[in-house]
Amino acid sequence: MLALRLTHGARPAVQLRRLLVAAASAGTGFLLLCALGYAMSHDSPAASLLRLAWCAPPLAATVHFAVAVARTDPGTRPRPGLAAIGLGPARLMAVSATTTALSCTLGSTVALLVFLHLRGDLTGMPFDGAAAEFLAAGSPLPVPATLTLLTLVPAIASLMVALTLRPRELGPTAAQGTGRADVRFGAYGRPGARETFGAYGRFGAHLRRGERGDAHTDGPRQPEGGTPQTADPARTPTPTTDNPPADWTEAVADPAPATDSGRARPLAPRKPPAGLPWGIAVLAGGLAVEAYAGRTTTGTAVAMAAALPTGPAGVVVGWLLTALGLALAAPGLTHLCGRLLQSARPGALRLLAGRVLMEEAVRIGRPLGIVCAVTSAVYALAPFPGNAATPPFGALTTLGVTLVTGCTVATLLTAAVEAKHARADTTAALLRLGAPTAMLRSAAALRAGILLAFFGPLTLIVAELAALPLAR
Repeated sequence: MLALRLTHGARPAVQLRRLLVAAASAGTGFLLLCALGYAMSHDSPAASLLRLAWCAPPLAATVHFAVAVARTDPGTRPRPGLAAIGLGPARLMAVSATTTALSCTLGSTVALLVFLHLRGDLTGMPFDGAAAEFLAAGSPLPVPATLTLLTLVPAIASLMVALTLRPRELGPTAAQGTGRADVRFGAYGRPGARETFGAYGRFGAHLRRGERGDAHTDGPRQPEGGTPQTADPARTPTPTTDNPPADWTEAVADPAPATDSGRARPLAPRKPPAGLPWGIAVLAGGLAVEAYAGRTTTGTAVAMAAALPTGPAGVVVGWLLTALGLALAAPGLTHLCGRLLQSARPGALRLLAGRVLMEEAVRIGRPLGIVCAVTSAVYALAPFPGNAATPPFGALTTLGVTLVTGCTVATLLTAAVEAKHARADTTAALLRLGAPTAMLRSAAALRAGILLAFFGPLTLIVAELAALPLAR
């Protein structure tokens, strides 16, 4: 009931993203049911299994998109007061998983209705029974198999959302430093700053000397016994030219390193992603496997779906390794683009764009790498124009390619929206300091431009190398 209330009270942009998840789920469920209909109308277990296996990329793209939408859902984020009524991070994680399951179940229901309509089981609408022969209209539809296929998308999507948004504890070190375990809801990493001992001293300004109207403001306070109190050198910071004398409570609350003058320094940028060497290695290995498979004349040939070209099985393995390498290397390459923006005497615009790109390297880079992998695969799998015998794309192939491409692009856009929401406080602080809005827009355009200029040629090069084995 709570998930339904949150779904009903969401903003239009959130509802649109949930409807897109339902549409992707409907397309994937329809492809799974079409694989079932093909298996019922053809006596070829190998071909039926191959068609079912080609439904895995749309299924993975749909689940990935559903997880990205669940991360940006504002209705299931922890807010003050919710924990008091029993809605802690674990309960909100369950609400997010339930909301995702409801959206995917709606899509699966639509897929079942369209499938039954095309089989001719539901009449009275246009195109009823249009694909009766292909979908085995003469055979009864097995209910267990149909329900199993339709529940794949809601079950996997809700499970992945629960695993992604599960509450994460910072470990025993943070618990010892703060006296409690800090639990974050669906966070990418761990915060670098902790609450230090004595931070309550910031709120004890009324305890400072000279603010209580004492008579001993010019010297040490006299206790009731008459013995003057001496200042504790361990608690009193040494005054310097850059560090004026301050109350000891501030020194305890914000301890400074011994080598520093005591001034507040900005937080160090996040370390670069560690997957860049592994991604480059896997990418090179995938291209090598494709080149070796294209030169060999012996081996098992894998028939592609519909009108796609046929090639050896090693080419498919090379494609998978290439896609995995792009997804692993993209966060590191995005971080590298941020560093390139800040090179050679950067101004305020390039410095702001580069630091934001470095900070959001993991959040933006991973979906961007998947988009590059999908784009290169679509380019490599496209029928060659010089081959007149190659038929055009079929309806199911077009639906599958559209699903995978649309879900990956929508996931990238959703990650960009999530990054914008994560930078909301920083953007508001810049606006309060007088930064013009045009400068923030220019920084966003500069980030998009350098990513397009870097990843565009990289995608084309990988796509050309991936298509070479099939061109021979």
